[in-house]
Amino acid sequence: MTNHSRSARADERTEDLARAVTPLSAAAMKSEEQIYRSGAYSMLARLLRSPPDRQVMQQVAGFAKVESKQDEMTLAMSMLGLAASTSSPETVDDEFHALFIGIGRGELVPYGSWYLTGYLMERPLGRLRDDLAALGFQRQDGVKEPEDHVAALCEVMAVLIDEGSPAQMQSHFFERHLADWMEHFFTDLSESGSAVFYKAVGRFGAAFAGLEKRYLRMPV
Repeated sequence: MTNHSRSARADERTEDLARAVTPLSAAAMKSEEQIYRSGAYSMLARLLRSPPDRQVMQQVAGFAKVESKQDEMTLAMSMLGLAASTSSPETVDDEFHALFIGIGRGELVPYGSWYLTGYLMERPLGRLRDDLAALGFQRQDGVKEPEDHVAALCEVMAVLIDEGSPAQMQSHFFERHLADWMEHFFTDLSESGSAVFYKAVGRFGAAFAGLEKRYLRMPV
């Protein structure tokens, strides 16, 4: 589901996310904060663009070691790790297909245009393509998925963070293309009747989307 030539490797950022939850010094907080954000986006992209293999599941299972505090973010992360540690790649593969592929279509439709208009390939996708072109992203040959798939948008956010794009640029992209539907999608995923492992993915994604919305709306 890698739509753009500037997309980076999600598995490495997943490992970065695991490292970023360790205690930080004040001097390191800013850079570690960005590693955390990039790792979260990349991990979500990896879990949503295709069924995760055993190596990815083992990486995510490591989140079970995160100290579960009272906030929803750390609780959701530890629950995701626990779900990964008790799920097999085979059953997760079945879940993925039921949720996102199905016969004709899956239970959920993970595209921005669908969530914003009720239809695929609508105006939100055209606006997204214009913004991606302005940012220098190019669609890769052979990719058939529309660019407004949630995994592709998470990958774009991860690249913007990794490249040190200005906060205003990150906020602008998030507000135009994710803020109005990302949290809703992940909430739907967390409540899906076809999900077991992906319920935990949805809970983590919803918590992270809400946190990002608040973070990117903070005064610079």
